[in-house]
Amino acid sequence: MQTEIFVDDCVQGMSHLPAGCVDVVVTSPPYNCGIAYRSYRDDRERGEYLAWTEEWTRGVKRVLREEGSLFLNLGECGEDPLLAHEVVLRVSKLGFHLQNTIHWIKAISLDQPDGSVISRGHFKPINSRRRLNSCHEYVFHLTKTGAVPLDRKAVGVPYADKSNIARWGHTGGEDRRCRGNTWFVPYRTIRSRDRQRPHPATFPVELAERCVRLHGQPRPVVMDPFLGIGSAGEAAARVGAARFIGFEIDVEYADLARARILAAEEAGFLDARRR
Repeated sequence: MQTEIFVDDCVQGMSHLPAGCVDVVVTSPPYNCGIAYRSYRDDRERGEYLAWTEEWTRGVKRVLREEGSLFLNLGECGEDPLLAHEVVLRVSKLGFHLQNTIHWIKAISLDQPDGSVISRGHFKPINSRRRLNSCHEYVFHLTKTGAVPLDRKAVGVPYADKSNIARWGHTGGEDRRCRGNTWFVPYRTIRSRDRQRPHPATFPVELAERCVRLHGQPRPVVMDPFLGIGSAGEAAARVGAARFIGFEIDVEYADLARARILAAEEAGFLDARRR
């Protein structure tokens, strides 16, 4: 995979890319919730933040191919719960269509028939008498036309009731169905945050990988304007992307991302040799 990581502001960086050169964008911009990044102040005035959102989104729209996909991960900001939705409204006014809304479930509790409860995943508890713990985030799937074909079964799941395979003609005899728009992707348990998750707002590589696979294009060009420590880059390496482009303003994060992507490529190469 051709990997290009630029230590640069993404708005400036994307202006140097040719129009229509990217197939899939998977990204998670700052949420404006006061997260302690190393090189970015995450508490802009609301209007300024939304204007900046329009600015970088225009850059994405220009470099994205007509049949491309933008997967935009946004979480809820406790004191401004409408902000994520306002971002999507602003983006839609620039010519993007909201084609799918995916709910990334980070933690869930399931009531069992015997009355017990099974809990899975990780969340950050809050001490509040008025707000619930936030156990999910959004992944907004945005396209230029609203009609981009997807490979739904690429991230599909087996049928629980196998009789459905023969009963429903659309299955084609295959034991795989659309996963739907609720994706349970927990964070991996870690022992040292400084060493294993040094960025304060990462998303799991599995989440990014599902997004790229769902787009369904073989050997895509993938981009992340807010690279962080490289989850989207590692995902691109895992799926065999032809090219990955990332922008990150923090040198240390960019270096970690390069190392992470290289390790993923080397692991894939070794797996291919074993096969």
